[in-house]
Amino acid sequence: MIDDLTETVPARASRNVRTMTPKRLLMCPPSHFDVNYSINPWMVPEKPTSRDLAVAQWEQLRDLYVGLGHTVEVIAPEQGLPDMVFAANGATVVDGRVLGARFRHRERTAEGPAYLRWFEENGFDSVHWPEYINEGEGDYLLAGRTILAGSGFRTDRRSHAEAQDFFGLPVVSLTLVNPRHYHLDTALSVLSDDEIMYYPEAFSDSSRRVLETLFPDAVRASAEDAAVFGLNAFSDGRHVLLPQSAVGLMAQLRERGFEPIGVDLTELLKAGGSVKCCTLELRTA
Repeated sequence: MIDDLTETVPARASRNVRTMTPKRLLMCPPSHFDVNYSINPWMVPEKPTSRDLAVAQWEQLRDLYVGLGHTVEVIAPEQGLPDMVFAANGATVVDGRVLGARFRHRERTAEGPAYLRWFEENGFDSVHWPEYINEGEGDYLLAGRTILAGSGFRTDRRSHAEAQDFFGLPVVSLTLVNPRHYHLDTALSVLSDDEIMYYPEAFSDSSRRVLETLFPDAVRASAEDAAVFGLNAFSDGRHVLLPQSAVGLMAQLRERGFEPIGVDLTELLKAGGSVKCCTLELRTA
């Protein structure tokens, strides 16, 4: 495991040609969405929410994916699990191998087994129930053949070695220090095999140095764009779906040849989630 140390990444891709790669995605409709507890700074139970609006915004995201040529599979939401809509937290899937999620907060504990059952029932033969707490792609992001792994608020750092052993891929440990960016996917987004965008102030000094070494030409988000969850984004190599209010990031992405697509998920943001949180990539071998 690479623990806050430098490591090489794949040769820098051409910035002139952007190619869309069709993805297979798993999503969960927010049929039971609500904010009736608080486990992150975004969640304020006293603030009113609209389940109908959450569903409409989620459907817009799903339709965008399908319209771009991606395949979207849907897991049935379960009563009493209002955060199950955030499918990215449900597992990590690489080469058809599934590392299940074990949640830190009791309010979300039942989501891990629910997602694991879906994988077992849908043809995934290599499924692992984790020993240590990890919150799926909330804290594990694949860049090329390297896993960027977050810790500090949710995922247990010991799980990074577990992930490396299970997937047989190098893991780079990154420490989050800003509670408003409690998952890695709220502070960093993978744009291509060798490109990322991130918010430096969300990371420890040592982790910032690692990111600067691995990705010297990364897109760096402003505090304003980070505050609207602009980094909770999804990229297919050409299109980047992200919160529509992250206008600074959109401009930077256009300059680099990407096609940013703004999405309104402000209702789900009340629970601390946006585009990437709703999207789990099913990477098969």
